[in-house]
Formats: sequence, structure tokens, C-alpha cells
Amino acid sequence: MKLTKRKKLGLGGIALLAIITTIIFSFPEMGLNLSTSAVLAEKSATESSLSKPITVENPTIKYGFVLDNFKVTEGEFQKNEVLGAVLQRHNVPYTQIDKLVKVATNIFDVRKMRVGKSYTILTSEDGKAADYLIYEPTPFFYVVYDLRGETSVKIVERPIELKKKENAGVVTASLWNAIVDNGMSYEIAAKMEAALAWQVDFHHIVKGDCFKLIYDEQYIDGKLVGVGNIKAAYFKNKGKEFNAYYYEDENYTGFFDDEGRPMKKAFLKSPVQYARISSAYNLKRFHPILRRVKAHLGTDYAAPYGTPIQAVASGTVTKAGRTRGNGNYVKIRHDNTYETQYLHMQKFAKGMRSGVRVNQGEVIGYVGSTGLATGPHVCFRFWKNGKQVDHRRENLPPPNPMEGESLEAFKKMQTELAARLALIDFPSEEDGVKSKEEQKVIDP
Repeated sequence: MKLTKRKKLGLGGIALLAIITTIIFSFPEMGLNLSTSAVLAEKSATESSLSKPITVENPTIKYGFVLDNFKVTEGEFQKNEVLGAVLQRHNVPYTQIDKLVKVATNIFDVRKMRVGKSYTILTSEDGKAADYLIYEPTPFFYVVYDLRGETSVKIVERPIELKKKENAGVVTASLWNAIVDNGMSYEIAAKMEAALAWQVDFHHIVKGDCFKLIYDEQYIDGKLVGVGNIKAAYFKNKGKEFNAYYYEDENYTGFFDDEGRPMKKAFLKSPVQYARISSAYNLKRFHPILRRVKAHLGTDYAAPYGTPIQAVASGTVTKAGRTRGNGNYVKIRHDNTYETQYLHMQKFAKGMRSGVRVNQGEVIGYVGSTGLATGPHVCFRFWKNGKQVDHRRENLPPPNPMEGESLEAFKKMQTELAARLALIDFPSEEDGVKSKEEQKVIDP
């Protein structure tokens, strides 16, 4: 049987291919054509990219990660939104979420996450499920949740730069206005009161009162994020001057006066911060509910519902209960001489009961209007040797000053700070406001 021409050609082609193949394998440098070279070059490049890390010029680094290597998703927790829902949207399986929650409990519990706080999700470029979640509860630190494998959680604190600041103010309308109008914040008001609470009655600030402050401002990445310690404070209240200096060593910590005596006294001036006295101690007060003259043996501090009430001194709770007149109240024995009582509470602080030991400044309850009360306030009562007295007229003994090497070190620091306080100018009397230039940042 003869082969057809077509078949003859096919056999010839096969023979030719065999010859070419022999040449290629015998002399590879001659046999590679352009197409083959391109395929091998592409394969070589792919293998190289797998074995070597990709170098990113000018990478974006945040939270310790090169963000260019991830798909980045940023968001904020919404009302009623929980971590599990966020992670499930990013393909993290429930079993992994459950594992993460258990690991996080003793580091940064996911139940502490709050509405409006930001988070960042990092997912590898070739992955479907998120690899990391970063949560920022404050500007001072963030939490990294590693969602891979066994999962892990760590808290990373941001480095803080401190800059000393000098400022001053004169009260023309209110202390709050004097602080805010001179470029200071609520934090400064709270810290100044903490420094001087035992000497200055901040419920009775009058026009013309004035103050000077040296304090730290906190910066992260060049951005102002908060206020650090007050280093020195001067306050003039009703013509009387007070100085406070912060000092800390292995023996003493806190605010001290010019002579090294602790500013902290045995009793706070008031059980409530930023409240006003709505009714003073008065033996002949007309009672607004009973409609008759009845001695008022306490001092009423008006404040919004739920405002924390503090123990004015350390002691032991002797009563935590309720009566028709007092409403919810707490009574504390401080020593053999003094007792205090706090009436009309909205509710008690958790764990408040007879026999509990409390510290000065500890929250014992919250402002309310239970019992015979016309509005939210705390009626504060003060006993001395079993008799109720006006606590604002009591002259309590001063604490002992620091001694030895601590006193020497303190006096050196105090002398320098006092000299700097003296150089701080008050704002103009016309408006009580310092210019931007006058609100200066100084070198440490």
C-alpha cells in the first residue's frame, strides 16, 4: 500500500523534528529561540520574587508594619457593633475569633472597645482573611491583635515628648473662662485643683483671683495629645497667696509648699469637684420642703445627677443605708475625733457597705436627690467629737514637713521654680486673656 503524499510529508516532518531535537540537546546554546528564552526568563524572575523580599521605596510605616505590603481597611466602632462582627466581615472564622477573645482577656479585653474608637485591619495582598487588627483606645498606646495561627495580643506604648509650658490667668467671669481663654484645657483645671485642693476653696473663686502655672505638655509625633504633671502652681484667692511644687523621690511624692510641707491635708475642702454651695451651714435656715425654720447642720453642694462623691478623708464606713430624710447616705469614721456624712445619693459606689475601708478621694456614691431634697446635691455633714460643726471653719493641724536630703533636694528645685513663676506675666487687666505669644513653650 502506498502512502499518500500527505502522509509522506508527515513522516518527513517527524524526521526533521527529530533532527532538530537532537541538535538542541547536543548544542543548547544554538537551539534556544527567542520564545524559549522569554519563557525561561519569566520563570527565573518568578522564582527570584518568591525567594527575595520586595523592596518598597519610601514605605509607609505605621504600628510597626510596612502598610504597602497589606490591604489596609480603617474604620470606627459603631453603636452596638462588637469585635466579632468586624472580624467576620473580614473573613476571620468564628473559631479564630473565640480563640482571640480568650487570649486578649488579661491583656486588653475586647469588651473595653468603645463606640467611636478607630481600628485598622491589615490583610496580606494574597490573603482573604484579615491578619491583624489594631485598636487605638487613646493617643498614648495601641493594641495589636494578631489573628493568624494561635493568635496573640500586645499593647504598644507610643513615645511621648514632654515640653514645659508657662501660663497664667486672671478671673474676670469664672475660673473656667480664665483657663480656656488663655489657651489651657479642662485637664489643667483638674490638675490645678488636685495640686491646691487642700488650700484653695475652688467653690468660692472671686473676680480678681489669679494663677500662674508651669506644667508639661505631651506630644506624640509632633501633635499635642495631653497635659502631664503640673511642676509648679501659684494661686491668689481673695488676697491670700498659695504656692505648690511637685516633688518625687524614694521617700516623698506629691505637692509641697515653699517649706516642703505636704499640700495634702487630712481632709479635702469638698466631697464634689466643680460643684457650687447651694446652702451653707446655718442654725436658722428656713427649710424649703418642711416650710419652717430648721437648723441646717451641713453644707449642700449642688451638682448634676450622677456626679461622683468622694470621701474627704480616709476612714471606715460605719453606715451605708437609707432613711426618709437622708435618702441614700454614707457615714465614715476617720479617727477618734472626726466623722463625715454624705446625704441624698442617687446610688452607692460598688461595694459600699458598713465596715469597708475607704481612702481619701475614693468615690463612695453619686449625686442624687433621694430623701428630703428639692434637686440634685450632696448634703455634707462634719462631726467633731460627736458634735456637728461647720467644716469650712475648722482649723485642722498641718502635716509634718519633709526632712534630710529630700528637703535639701526639694529646696533647690523649689528655688528655681519659684524664680520662674515670678517671671511669668499675668494677662492684661482689660480682658484677662493672654496673647498666643504670651502662652509660651519653654525649654526643659
